[in-house]
Amino acid sequence: MFTGRIDEIGVIEYADASGLGIRAAKSAGRLVPGGSLNVAGVCVTAERVEHDLISTSISAETRRRTTFDELPAPGRRVNLETPLTVGDPLDGHLVQGHVDGVGKVVRVEDDPGRGRRLWIRPPDRFLSRIAAKGSVAVEGVSLTVAEIVKDRFSVALIPATLAGTTLAGLTEGDRVNLESDLVSRLAEAGPASAGANVARAVAALGWAGHLSGRVGVEKAVRQIAAGGAVMVWDPDREVEGDVIFAGENLRPAAFTFLLTEVYGYPCVPCAPEVLDRLEIPALSGEGDHHGTAFRTPVDLAAATGTGVSAAERAATVRRLAHPEARPADFVSPGHVVPIAARSGLLRERAGHSEATVALCVAAGLPPVGVCCEVMRRDGVMAGAADLEASALRWGLPLVDMDALRTWL
Repeated sequence: MFTGRIDEIGVIEYADASGLGIRAAKSAGRLVPGGSLNVAGVCVTAERVEHDLISTSISAETRRRTTFDELPAPGRRVNLETPLTVGDPLDGHLVQGHVDGVGKVVRVEDDPGRGRRLWIRPPDRFLSRIAAKGSVAVEGVSLTVAEIVKDRFSVALIPATLAGTTLAGLTEGDRVNLESDLVSRLAEAGPASAGANVARAVAALGWAGHLSGRVGVEKAVRQIAAGGAVMVWDPDREVEGDVIFAGENLRPAAFTFLLTEVYGYPCVPCAPEVLDRLEIPALSGEGDHHGTAFRTPVDLAAATGTGVSAAERAATVRRLAHPEARPADFVSPGHVVPIAARSGLLRERAGHSEATVALCVAAGLPPVGVCCEVMRRDGVMAGAADLEASALRWGLPLVDMDALRTWL
């Protein structure tokens, strides 16, 4: 069993009908002959381990079902992961290395300095096994499905993923090994209600709930990059937790979720230069007890309704995040409340406003997001135990403010 978190990039030494030879010092140090190794998403057997050279066998069936039907040329770089052992953290999602299908990269959307998005066309049968914001393994790398459109899906690659895997080298027309989430496949075999509960519970082991350290922060950034939400807990200042989305592609369903499940007060933290450019002035007064820099609430000028609906508020947020937005695009007062984050972000102030913008920036997105405090149904603000239970129920990663300050 694997997690899709790459241990090392190996280099193909040789390839023939019987198998592959791979140079990889770190992986070789963890393997014994007969052990398993995930190579570019394919589970193979290590026949021999000599210093930094791993000799593997590949069956005819494996070659038929994977990109190894075309033998890789010597010198090719491949993603490697050794199997989980007792006590290892489940950092990605459950991966077996049993390829479900071979997809083709049909589009690469590159934004220098911010990341990259890959569009992949899989076999038709594969689309039914994945869901937007669910997990997928591409060339052995655990990723979040950002969007599914007709016959293809996209994944967002943050700079850390591009630097630490071979996915940065993919171009249009390249073929990739794909594996759907193991839990989803298991759930298909059982009753619908039981399967859904099992899927949520086991998926939470690797993705949702309280995550710590750099790994947790990286996971939160990947979730934001893919259009999902994360939860940030501030145990010191506000003693509250917020659910956070990026603003660039915010959908009405996300705003509905904040209003009907999270229950707090949705606001839109922005880099101060964005609000200054859009000529959205500060509200009068000293602000709340924590120095939150509220700006004048706005609505989208082009809206045809009152501006209150989830669809209209989401549209207003998306326009605030658009780099070509102008002051004339908004009217005030409205129903979307911008907040100016501090210019130094978390280095200057450890608030949810700064955490929201910092996560968006780390994900390679415009510095505009949405945050909303988690409140219990009885009107009491959610505490630490409530937040972790909600994170597991909603399938969200939960990270601490101190971890964000350390690693962003």
